[in-house]
Formats: sequence, C-alpha cells, structure tokens
Amino acid sequence: MEFLDRWLAETGSVPNDRPLVTLSYAQTLDGSISLRRDQPLAVSGEQSQILAHKLRAKHDAILVGIRTVLADDPQLNVRLADGENPQVVILDSNLRLPLSSKLLKAKKKPWIFCTSSVPSENSVTLGKAGARIEKQAGVSGQVDLHKMLRRLKDLGIRGLMVEGGGQVIAAFLGNSLVDRLMLTISPRMIDGYKIPLDLKQPLPLMGVRVEHVGEDIVILGKFH
Repeated sequence: MEFLDRWLAETGSVPNDRPLVTLSYAQTLDGSISLRRDQPLAVSGEQSQILAHKLRAKHDAILVGIRTVLADDPQLNVRLADGENPQVVILDSNLRLPLSSKLLKAKKKPWIFCTSSVPSENSVTLGKAGARIEKQAGVSGQVDLHKMLRRLKDLGIRGLMVEGGGQVIAAFLGNSLVDRLMLTISPRMIDGYKIPLDLKQPLPLMGVRVEHVGEDIVILGKFH
C-alpha cells in the first residue's frame, strides 16, 4: 500500500482558508453505501479497511455526521494501522450524541459542531463529559460547513478526512469542499442506500489512479 503515501504527497496542497479535505468512503458496484439509511454495513474488504485506517493516521482530524454515530457507535481510530488517532469531529446540529457513545470514552474527546439554537443544558452535559462544543449560526437548521472548516483551520487542523454518512458526503460534494477522493468499490450489488447527491455543477475527478486492494478497487483522485 505504498501508493497511498505517494498519492498523498502529490495532492497535499493545503487551502488558505480551510483544511485540506479528503473524502473517503466505500460503495458497491451499484453505488450503495449501506443496506438502508442508518443501517450500517461493512462494504469493503479487510485489506481496504486497513488502507482506510492508514489514511486516517495521515490526517489531523476525521469527521462524521451524528447519524453515523447513532447508527454504528464507531471508534474512528487507527486500530488497524500504525499512527496517532485523529481528532474526531462530529456534525451534530441538535446535540444528540448519547453519553454512552464510545467516542466520549476515548482518551481524545470529540469536537462537536452544533447550531447556536441548541439548548444550553445539552452543551453543558456533553461538555462535562469531555466534548468540545462549537456553536455556530446554522443554515436551514444545519451547521454551516464553510464556517466550520474555517474554525477547524483556526484550531490547527490542516488535514481533514470526511467519512460519512451519506448526507454529509453529499453536502461536502455539493458545496465543492472536497479536495481529494479515495473511493473504494466492492465487487457486489446490494440495491441499498445511496448518497443523495444534488450537485450544483459537475465535479471532474483529476489525476485519477486505480489500485486493486484485495478484491476491491480503489479509485484515487483530486477535484482541485
């Protein structure tokens, strides 16, 4: 998997006003990322999962949406690879993260971005559990991704890996906030939940390279 380091070195230019954003996710041949919405499924094979953990270790932070956390209770660490665990960032507009979450039990507590309309008692409770709460004026009840990324840059995050779920992936792509992509394709079809894309304009992937990792195909490229 030496190709990963070479690819990262070739595509590592950090924007001025936000972190460099790497989108990484797995899908089947028919574009499904899970069986059903909020019903997680390990789409990729073992070797591809190791590759994804290696990619995590190359980033300062990793971001997911609250629906992913509620559905899967992930750890978002690099237990399958060597390296330091990235800072976990959660998009949680209404602060629904349960106190029982594995992320709150980790040594490195999560940063949670929510809207400024969230009741103060919610943020106090999660704050006492160790989470860093970042309140921002939202857009249509959602966290403003542009403001969030600028804040992450201010907090010292230079490289951000985005993993999911479907709505988060669609939002980053729809706002042209993805710099590079690692897409893993599993050789099967499940007719499941697909990313609800609503692109304002085509996003051509440049510098494309294709790698075989176990039984999966990994596509690497950049958008800018």
